[in-house]
Amino acid sequence: MRRAHPPDAGKWGFPGGKIELGETVHAAALRELSEETGISAEPLRAFGTLDVFDRAADGGLNRHFVLIAVLCRWTAGQPVAADDALEARWFDLGTLEEGGLALSRDVAEVAAEAAALVSGGGS
Repeated sequence: MRRAHPPDAGKWGFPGGKIELGETVHAAALRELSEETGISAEPLRAFGTLDVFDRAADGGLNRHFVLIAVLCRWTAGQPVAADDALEARWFDLGTLEEGGLALSRDVAEVAAEAAALVSGGGS
């Protein structure tokens, strides 16, 4: 999805957001996926984390985000921009790796890792 709001407004990334009190990582991933794209899925596994620091102009830390990737299997729906998304659509892995899209940090790498897990090449 292409983000409508900071951080990374205008860049393509994965759906995501805050985990609600008492919500599991998998439940949060499914909720955010549905809210932002209209897609329904089955969570398979969490497989990676990424620290993202939102810094002020003076270098001070505004916020610290911990992103957790969750591999999911699509079950229903077509991507539609909703909630925090400007656009939502499918991309093949090669398109992400070509570098022609404005991507949030490590999107192509996380997608490649997910593809390796699906094909049995991940750890």
